[in-house]
Amino acid sequence: MKQPLIALALVALAACGVIVLNSAFIVDQTQQVVITQFGEPVGGPLKEPGLRWKIPFIQVVHYFDKRILEWDGYPSEIPTLDKKFIWVDVTGRWRIDDALKFLQTMHTEINAQSRLDDIMDGITRNFITRYRLPDIVRSTNRILEEKVYGEGEDVVEEGELESVEVGRDRITRQILDTARNILKDYGIELIDLRIKRINYIQSVQLKVFERMISERKRAAETLRSQGQGVRAEIEGQKEKELRRIVSEAYRKVQVLKGEADAEATRIYGEAFSQDPDFYAFMNTLERYPETLKESRLVLTTDSDFLKYLKKVKTS
Repeated sequence: MKQPLIALALVALAACGVIVLNSAFIVDQTQQVVITQFGEPVGGPLKEPGLRWKIPFIQVVHYFDKRILEWDGYPSEIPTLDKKFIWVDVTGRWRIDDALKFLQTMHTEINAQSRLDDIMDGITRNFITRYRLPDIVRSTNRILEEKVYGEGEDVVEEGELESVEVGRDRITRQILDTARNILKDYGIELIDLRIKRINYIQSVQLKVFERMISERKRAAETLRSQGQGVRAEIEGQKEKELRRIVSEAYRKVQVLKGEADAEATRIYGEAFSQDPDFYAFMNTLERYPETLKESRLVLTTDSDFLKYLKKVKTS
């Protein structure tokens, strides 16, 4: 009698355990919960963490994430208003704002990601096709207004780049606002959206790169030509200044030489005027080595040049 009672007690205990386990559930701090009964929601979403209870086997617990989730779209080939085909890659951040509405419309996060792909791709394509490429790539006209080269020359030549009328920031904001209004109906809050990358399609990319290289080479040649002109101007100014300095120096040298020669002549004149005969004697003696060295002269005995030699006593 005891064994059947023990078995029955164990079965009853196991059944109670199963019922308790199926009745209790835990809500994590990163989760929110919606309870359904026969497919219909019971009450509102449960967002506070802790131990909760439900009717076993009848009610079902659906868990959803409360955290900010990532959405990263696929690059799409889109034509712009000025008929330029580009690849546009968009990314965003979203979260489940209304878990009950999300359950009724999306059911799972996987379905939500797929739905986000469709909605975001359509809205992005719709707005990109409304604007020209400069508006999609740039947000301001600052690059057209900046001046960086010495004398205030523009970074780019006038007309080389088109001006921006709307700008990338405003276009991104328009896409975000439109998508945010649509996703509210699915219990989704779109927190932020950004155009991650814009690029030309492969068939156009090579031509764009070739044009960019050509423009940079042309700009480099222009700067090089300007530099050569400045160099020639500086070298010409240098040569002119050098000639002026040399000429002025030569003039000063000649003046100094003339003044020195005049002063020397005056000194010589004053010195030799005190004894003209001595001056004549010394001058003649200085001329003898130069004149008689390896030279043959035919002079008469009464020549004034030899008068001092005549007076030399022969031994």
